[in-house]
Amino acid sequence: MKRPALRRTPGARAPLLLTVPALLAVAFLMLPLVGILARTSWGELGTHLTAEPTTQALRLSLLVSLWALGLSLLFGVPLAWLLARVPFPGKAFVRSLVLLPMVLPPTVGGVALLLAFGRRGLLGPWLEDTFGITLPFHTSGAVVAATFVAMPFLVISLEGALGGLRPRYEETAASLGASPVRVFLTVTLPMVAPGLIAGAALTWARALGEFGATITFAGNLPGTTQTLPLQVYLLLQESPEAATSVSLLLLAIAMIVLIALRGRWTGTPGDHRDRPAPRPEEPTGTAPDVLPEPPAYVREKAPQERWPLHADVTGFTRLALTADPGTTIAVVGPNGAGKTTLLRALLGLTPRAHARLRLGDTDVTALPPHRRGVAWVPQDGALFPHLSALSNTAYGLRTQGVPRAEARREAQSWLDRLGVGHLAHRKPGQLSGGQAQRVALARALAARPRLLLLDEPLAALDQTTRAHVRHTLRRHLAEFGGVCLIVTHDPVEAVSLADRVLVLDDGRVLQDEPPAEVTRHPRSPWVARMLGRNAWPGTATADGLQLAGGGRLVVAEPLAPGTEALAVIAPEAVSVHREKPTGSPRNIWPGTVREITSGGSRLRLLITSDRAPDLVAEITPQAAAELHIADGAEVWTGVKATEVTVVPL
Repeated sequence: MKRPALRRTPGARAPLLLTVPALLAVAFLMLPLVGILARTSWGELGTHLTAEPTTQALRLSLLVSLWALGLSLLFGVPLAWLLARVPFPGKAFVRSLVLLPMVLPPTVGGVALLLAFGRRGLLGPWLEDTFGITLPFHTSGAVVAATFVAMPFLVISLEGALGGLRPRYEETAASLGASPVRVFLTVTLPMVAPGLIAGAALTWARALGEFGATITFAGNLPGTTQTLPLQVYLLLQESPEAATSVSLLLLAIAMIVLIALRGRWTGTPGDHRDRPAPRPEEPTGTAPDVLPEPPAYVREKAPQERWPLHADVTGFTRLALTADPGTTIAVVGPNGAGKTTLLRALLGLTPRAHARLRLGDTDVTALPPHRRGVAWVPQDGALFPHLSALSNTAYGLRTQGVPRAEARREAQSWLDRLGVGHLAHRKPGQLSGGQAQRVALARALAARPRLLLLDEPLAALDQTTRAHVRHTLRRHLAEFGGVCLIVTHDPVEAVSLADRVLVLDDGRVLQDEPPAEVTRHPRSPWVARMLGRNAWPGTATADGLQLAGGGRLVVAEPLAPGTEALAVIAPEAVSVHREKPTGSPRNIWPGTVREITSGGSRLRLLITSDRAPDLVAEITPQAAAELHIADGAEVWTGVKATEVTVVPL
């Protein structure tokens, strides 16, 4: 099959004013390399490279560069983590110190090392008197010089990778019981491995080619400090042809390193971590998100401990929360209400709020996140991309010291319970959204938490998948021996999953009642609108409500005058007319249709008026056709006094 020829899109041609300088820059960088290739005595290349002084210098260079790499890893990795993760005074100054050797002339760096570690330097006499260590004119001095100039490449590269790694992976690992060191070794380092490898390769290559600091600080002693770059310097005076051959060797090593990196200077996790992998075909007869019946051996309920909750939260989010074991609480509210802050306060992960937390008979307030027994499932699940579904699920058990085989058996049983046991071998990138959410839930439950926190666990799923996962979640929350908090914006989730609905606004509790009561009498305009209802705040009068947005509303059962209240009107209770109605409605306003949307078998109209707040009405498509409803149509709306529910605030 003939492939179509590629066509240059209009405007893709680079401007000549930029192209010419760019090509000159490439030529400028290329010409010295071409000079080495052109001047190399190819017939004598083998003789030059196998000469005893050259091989001796090469062995010494490899020794020095590998030791420099080891020291850079030992000290540079923690320093990069500190710069990327920990705020502290003087961070900009420390980062400048890291960058300084990269911009400092190497000979000046050698002088600085000599004044610090030389026999008359600041630390040199102490090192010699106490440990018998003399760095100048010794191989160890060459190692120190190479480390000084090369370590910044590792620190900067790894800091960039750590900066691109979103902290939620590390926070999730901590919530599963992993200590900070374990999180760093099992989650952070594997996920920033490309940045670490790139930094290590650049560090080694820079240490291998170090010249100025070495000759200034360690001297040029054959077999002791005379590395390959120093050998090139000497050969230029004695045998320029041999110097060119050795230079070609160093050039080849540098090019091999750069080609191997393929431009991955930082290896930021975002470059590869979130790239979706093609999902393999599901096993025959199993739909991607249909729950198979769990095997018989995992249907039996194991006896569980019971963990009641009591929390006093202060700071941005302020509330007192008490719940019995097995209670599921839906946390709802507008953006910025403090929902996620509440979860992070219970985890001990935010300075914005502080939680005095008791789980069962244990006060965990003073404990770090990994010892609280609080498992967290963030919105996207935060599955560790370098681990399989089975290893992800077993992670929390392994942090608790459970033997590997036992942890994997229990993890497999949890995956089977949630209907994803057949996907145990897959990596997160090979799972669908619903499958990944179930694996994340299995991982949290397998960790044997005392408190389970779910931050919009179903938000990213389509409607069909969401229904399946909701069914699974409801079934297993019923068996959970602790308390579960679910942050959600979905009224169906709040009603179907929760025993209580906790309504937050600006960090404060507006309502904490069963879903049925919140549905009947929402005390928050946001919740009422979330439930699809009109919500008008105002002040009670003798016969109704003086609306905050202007206008009056007549109600059948008025509150005491002066009471701050919320009027709730169902969209289906709003009648729509083209002419002013003359019947029973006591609340009548003219308005203009500004938006028409479809909601199942009915149409939702947004109607604006200068006499009342914006109003949402629901009518049938047939009624809309009969009334000739269109965007911009002038209409009249009516609401009976008996159809208005007034809730005191």
